[in-house]
Amino acid sequence: MGAAEIIELTDETFDQQVRAGDRTVLVDFWADWCKRCGQIHEDLVELADEMNGRVLIARLNVEDNEEVSYRFGIRSVPTLILFKNGKMVDQLVGAAPKETIRRMFDRASTP
Repeated sequence: MGAAEIIELTDETFDQQVRAGDRTVLVDFWADWCKRCGQIHEDLVELADEMNGRVLIARLNVEDNEEVSYRFGIRSVPTLILFKNGKMVDQLVGAAPKETIRRMFDRASTP
């Protein structure tokens, strides 16, 4: 596969990377102790390659970045939030198959 990158976000970099701009960004809220988070991360790496830059995929460790986690009411991990043009457009709580995550992108790209 390609070399698509999943970027790591922090409380300090979140707004610059996600809320500013006119792109679609999927943020994976995760924690080190979460086994399901590791499983979903593998699917996100594959999706990053498949999306070929059309969507930015990022992750934020909820234990190290409490401000952003609190702002979005993250109470369970993994939680995926999809942003389009800086606005939250979709959310998925819990582990889900790759196809379910792909459908989030599809819904966001339809006018």
